[in-house]
Amino acid sequence: MSGITRDRVRYPIPDRELERRWKLLRAAMKEREIDCLILQNDNQFLGGYVRYFTDIPAHQYPTTVIFPADEEMTVIEHGARSGPPSAVDRGVRHKIGLPYIPTLNYTNSYAPEAAVKVVKDLKCKRVGFVGLGFVSAAFYQYFSEHLKGIEILDATDLVDEIKAVKSPDEIAFIRKAVAIHDYAASALPAIIRPGRYEYEIRNDIEKLLKDLGSEEQLIMMGSAPPGTATPQLLSFFHHRRVEPGDQVFVMIEVNGPGGYYAEIGRTWCLGEPSKELLDAWETALAAQKLVASMLKPGADPAELLKANNEFLESRGYAPEKRLFGHGQGYDLVERPAFVERETIRLKEGMFVAVHPLAANDKAYAFCCDNYLITADGAERVQKTPQDVFVIA
Repeated sequence: MSGITRDRVRYPIPDRELERRWKLLRAAMKEREIDCLILQNDNQFLGGYVRYFTDIPAHQYPTTVIFPADEEMTVIEHGARSGPPSAVDRGVRHKIGLPYIPTLNYTNSYAPEAAVKVVKDLKCKRVGFVGLGFVSAAFYQYFSEHLKGIEILDATDLVDEIKAVKSPDEIAFIRKAVAIHDYAASALPAIIRPGRYEYEIRNDIEKLLKDLGSEEQLIMMGSAPPGTATPQLLSFFHHRRVEPGDQVFVMIEVNGPGGYYAEIGRTWCLGEPSKELLDAWETALAAQKLVASMLKPGADPAELLKANNEFLESRGYAPEKRLFGHGQGYDLVERPAFVERETIRLKEGMFVAVHPLAANDKAYAFCCDNYLITADGAERVQKTPQDVFVIA
């Protein structure tokens, strides 16, 4: 790892962007008298904290970052190498490599033992954990038991408030992420054909997106005859053969160059779409436009949920019981989420996904697009038309 050079990274974030984040985070830490932050991730889809601090994604093994208020970071990760950082490890003072894997329960103490030593050496008095839901119980238990007298608090809100607002550098990467979604959507008429299995279609979409710079892909899709609800399924269930006349729903949720996520959802028909599908689509699209008109700085996410549900119910569809809108960035889903308990209001520079669902036993219409919050309202970033598409 020590020989890794910057040219190994396909789309690095500029130094100025990392420095901007660190400056904001450290200022917020000092205001709250927090001596260091601790964060841990083990994947990319919902592992944005590690990448936000380091520009390097977490993978299948937990990566722990210790971010002091007055010094460079320490990174603890699976591996054999400990020592100085490599050329790609910006803002990192020291890397600690340890042979720990969650399936080997006797290694559970390796990472927290190293973290405890670092925190003691830093003489921290107040430690803030970021994203407690991502931190293993074994890590937190060991850490808290071996640092008596040190105050441990939840600093997630501190980081989320900063992370949710995108800088001009981040927005430039976000537009690239949206662009590859548009490109994939434009290619689907050539990929969706009768006789192909859903997994074959998904494989072609993933290959195309990887060539365009995507690192991680979530493709949910489903196919069904007209007049029935098209399912939205994870890859494990993509074993149906597409037939002539079918309607095919595809939801593309991938990160793009630089690691930023976006998403798009549309339906493609191998024949004339049913009236039930077109009616449901019109409702889902109208709901999205209603919510989009409310995407302004200061907007309360709970009010967006209420407006969406009241509209769906007025059209005879069920209200949302799932997450129909949320922020995006280094995480597939991040704050603010359009739910009742969200405390972060919308701000200029936030990037969100809005995907209302109008469905019944005869139709499934899922209209998904991304919006960038501006000072005056919201910009729909996708260029793909908001239609049900017919493949001749």
